[in-house]
Parts: sequence; structure tokens; C-alpha cells
Amino acid sequence: MPTVEDLVERLLAGNRRALSRLLTLIENDAPEGRRALRLLYPRSGGAHTVGITGSAGSGKSTLSGAIARETRRRGRTLGIVAIDPTSPFSQGAILGDRIRMQDLTSDREVFLRSMATRGNLGGLAPATAGVVTALDAFGKDVVLVETVGAGQDEVEVAAMADTTVVVLTPGAGDDVQAMKAGIMEIADILVVNKCDLPNADLLARQLASIVDAAPGERRTPILKTAGALNEGIEALLDALEEHRTYILASNVREVHRREQARHQVLTLARQRLIDRLVARQATDGRLDALVEQVARRELDPHSAADALIGDAD
Repeated sequence: MPTVEDLVERLLAGNRRALSRLLTLIENDAPEGRRALRLLYPRSGGAHTVGITGSAGSGKSTLSGAIARETRRRGRTLGIVAIDPTSPFSQGAILGDRIRMQDLTSDREVFLRSMATRGNLGGLAPATAGVVTALDAFGKDVVLVETVGAGQDEVEVAAMADTTVVVLTPGAGDDVQAMKAGIMEIADILVVNKCDLPNADLLARQLASIVDAAPGERRTPILKTAGALNEGIEALLDALEEHRTYILASNVREVHRREQARHQVLTLARQRLIDRLVARQATDGRLDALVEQVARRELDPHSAADALIGDAD
């Protein structure tokens, strides 16, 4: 049975099976997975991490596949992390992106990992950052992260990606959504996908008016694509490469990575504190007692939370 250190050594040597085994440990938040990340993290940081987000039905998966094929055509290696929603009833996930990108799995320079959200909010799975780190350390030039497609509050990907692509579609209410705070503010590149549909030009003009009024020196590019028809993909890849050049030539990436580090540390610390708190209170029934008091309207949720935290001090 190989040790974590053996698997990490094999991963760094390009062994795909070792990568798969370590990704499973990382996804399950096993102690071995955490140990692997401690060893892999210093070897990461070289990949261009690209986040693809947007509303459900915007064609993100098809567009991601087209981006992946063009990336490979340009000779760059690729890791793909595709997030699918977990059922709140069965706790299962279809992982349909693996089916949509089946033709890419035969390419040895592409590594596709489908993940379930496991109830996590923000469009990502809890272990997404760790999986990206492993693919980065594995030596992939580009790591593509496709979010689940939850809506305008799906902004967690911006805390992980070097470049965030927000995908919108004409006639899907995106013209209204685009004017709301949140998802628009994280876009490094805006894409009007399914541009063969009516009103694509109108949506692009509406986005342009928003972009022109936004503060900042850099104007967010607005591109029109049709992922299913492979239209506009070369221009999108050019825009991705232009943004990578831009962040590397300035201090933008350095500042952003400090923000990423802060976000990841606080997110993990928050989750572990909650897990520790719940586990401690569950053993003596204190949590259940507080929940019952809140359900009976004998105690408000804020007071119950204060009591729970106070008991843990």
C-alpha cells in the first residue's frame, strides 16, 4: 500500500493514477488528503486558473468543452474541474459534465474531474481549491473550473480563479440579472453565449453600457460565442491569454492571490470551527435542546447561537 508521500512523488512525476487516488483523498477531506496538500501546495501556483460561471442553462458545459479543445489545439495541457449539484434528497449527483466532455477523456494531456457540491453553496464543491492545487502541482498549464450554475450569487469561483468568465444568454432574463450586483462584479471577461439566438446583440449592447459606466482602468471584454457551433472560441482564448498577460505584467495577480489566500484560510477555519462546535454539542444533546427551544419559539435563533458558542468557550 503506497504512502501519501509515495503517491505525491508519483504525481509529481506525471502519474495519472496517483493523481486520481490523491484527488479522492482530498475530496473526502481525509487526513491523508490534507497531508498530501501540505506537500503539494508549495509545488503549485504555475497554472492559469480559469473560472466559468453563469446561470443554469447558459451553456457553460458546452462552452467549457469548446475552450478545452481550443486550449489543446494551441498546445497547452489542461485540467478540468466540473461541479455538478448534489440532490438534497438522494445526496447523489449526475456528474453530467463528464458525459458532455467524453471526447476529451482520451487525450492524455487533459485530466477531467467531476465533483458534486455536497450541499455547499456558492457554486463550488468544498474541496474544489484542493483539487485545483493538485492539478496545478501535476503540471497542467490551465485549470478550468466550471461552477454548478446556481445564479447571480455564485461568486465563490472568483476567490479561486485567476480569470473569471461570466456566461450569459439572450432571452433568459440575463439582461436583468446582469444589472444586479454580485456576479457582474467578478467578471474579468463577459460572454454572451448562444449568440445565434435572437437579441444577442441587444444583450451585448446592454452589457457594454454597464461596463462603460463601471469604474476602473481596464474595460471588461464582451465577447459573443456559440459553444455548440464553435463560434467565437478563438477570440475567447485570445481574451483569456490577454488577461493572463495583464495580471502577470502588473501586481494584480499578487494582490489577488493574497485575497485568495485570506479567503481560503478563513473559509476553512470557519468550517472547521463549525464542525468542531457541532460535534462537541451533539454529544451532550445541547444542540438539539436549543433547536427545540427555537422551534417552539421559546428562544430566538440569535440567542441560541450565542448560547451554543458560549458553551463551547
